[in-house]
Amino acid sequence: MLFMADYKHQFLNEIACGKTLGKIVCVGRNYADHAKELNNPIPDRPLLFIKPSTAAVDMLLPINIPTDRGCCHHELEMAVLIGKRSSSVSSVEAKDAIVGVGLGLDLTLRDLQDELKAKGEPWERAKAFDGSCPLSPFSSVGDIDQQNLNITLLRNGTVQQSGNTRDMLFPVADLIADISRSFTLLPGDIILTGTPAGVGPLYPGDTITAQLGDLVTVNTTIV
Repeated sequence: MLFMADYKHQFLNEIACGKTLGKIVCVGRNYADHAKELNNPIPDRPLLFIKPSTAAVDMLLPINIPTDRGCCHHELEMAVLIGKRSSSVSSVEAKDAIVGVGLGLDLTLRDLQDELKAKGEPWERAKAFDGSCPLSPFSSVGDIDQQNLNITLLRNGTVQQSGNTRDMLFPVADLIADISRSFTLLPGDIILTGTPAGVGPLYPGDTITAQLGDLVTVNTTIV
């Protein structure tokens, strides 16, 4: 299902074949500018929710969005691939758990999410539906500075989202440590680390370019 950029790493090959894909842990409001654009409070600890493995689809293929449940928004995020079992780890130990970085789209049925939030109900119907997490190729982490990568999304040639991972409220290692205190992270799990400002609607026929620094560029279409 997923195509990895670095075929030298056996684990990435297994992910590419869909053998070990696990849960997808998502971090909400990890960029202050995004929280502000939706009139949400800035959290004092990571806001977490989970997408199942059935949410994952290949970002290199045309992306199907629901058209009968209100507006579907794009939220482009740096995705982190976990390669080591991690439970209650420290931030220092967390760094050893990362084997790859890429991009994920947290597709959000915004009208439905607003309705659920108003009722005090969970967000899963708006966030965790089938196909709600298109994933790019992953690059092996190597000596990449994960806290200094540009994230850019262009829709129909116009920049919609532009940010840098240094602006995260909670850096990647701290996120992994915090998550691991609630959910054991296993090889094949993926963390979506939050989205910068500029989220907005997608429509069938849109063309999308998603970029993570110089590491990953994906061109795809919305259907």
